[in-house]
Amino acid sequence: MKRIIAQTRKELTQFSRDRLTVVLALVLPLILMWLIGSSVSLTVSDLPVVIQDFDQTPTSRRYVETIRASLTFRIVSLPITAAPESALDKAQARAAIIIPAKFEADLERGRTAEVQWLIDGTDANTANIMRNDAAMIAQAFNRQNGPSGAPAIDAQMRFWFNPGHDSDQYIGPAVFGLVLALFPPLLAALAMSREGEQKTILQVYVASIHAHEYLLGKILAYMIVAVAEWVLTLALAIPMFGIWFHGDPTPFLVSSFLYLFCNVCFGAMAGASIPNQAAAIQAVQNVCFLLSFLLAGFVFPISNIPPWLRWISGLVPARYFIEVSRDVFVRGGGWSATWHVPVLLAVLSLVFLFKGWMSLRKMQIEA
Repeated sequence: MKRIIAQTRKELTQFSRDRLTVVLALVLPLILMWLIGSSVSLTVSDLPVVIQDFDQTPTSRRYVETIRASLTFRIVSLPITAAPESALDKAQARAAIIIPAKFEADLERGRTAEVQWLIDGTDANTANIMRNDAAMIAQAFNRQNGPSGAPAIDAQMRFWFNPGHDSDQYIGPAVFGLVLALFPPLLAALAMSREGEQKTILQVYVASIHAHEYLLGKILAYMIVAVAEWVLTLALAIPMFGIWFHGDPTPFLVSSFLYLFCNVCFGAMAGASIPNQAAAIQAVQNVCFLLSFLLAGFVFPISNIPPWLRWISGLVPARYFIEVSRDVFVRGGGWSATWHVPVLLAVLSLVFLFKGWMSLRKMQIEA
């Protein structure tokens, strides 16, 4: 145990002497979280639309005002001589709304008044949201102005979680997990690969320290750095995304420790296997960051991933941490909903730790 602590102290001393590395290790996670959190949003709002009203009656103007009151759409002016389709062709609007003549007369007679919505389908997801919002606007207008009064069935909907329908509540915990998937393993991988690249690892081979003591000393040192990154990023995520704990935070705290340990173990394994800093950086970026971004449920639900590719997400630690983060910050299900997360993170940690130890042990025997 003394040799492990000595190795940890030596590693932290080297880390603290490089002020640039310290600043990058503690500041870059905050910058990355701010960039991703500010640029990624699932909320669709302020989309420009043009309206061509052929009816020009009080009822048609009330319909236009209903659209104007929506947070999703923003009405932009359309020249009198211009066709509404031209605004779509020139990318000046995302939708063109055409209100036909006799719009008010048809409604007063109890007939169906058809309003044409021409929606830019370039972005399929945004187009689907616009179509759904257009249907909701029509329903709201019918309830307020329809000749038949209230509908026979009025469905009252309520969001059980995230009642404000705030996308930051969904994105924020995922960004928090994504940032921690990159920097802790990257620092550990660089520290391990640097030893092999500069041949200072030979001093370890001829020393009395064992492979597992050397590896655990490295991991413990960068676990301390990872905890500091966790504290700083969490302190930024809470006010930035407006999140707070719901229910018992114990599963989140336990999973956070195991998640950091798992990522640092992966970085140590990669650094021990790849004695080249540039190659180690590429390995950590491609495996930790890229897979966490695409296959961990960061933006796209895991159920939407093709089955032949979905199994890979089970090997991505960020998948489980994002799950427990969204639970503690949005749902508050506690241990009953997330008991499996720390178990799986512990299993992955042991696998990475064992692989790293095998690499060092093999090299030490050969030396």
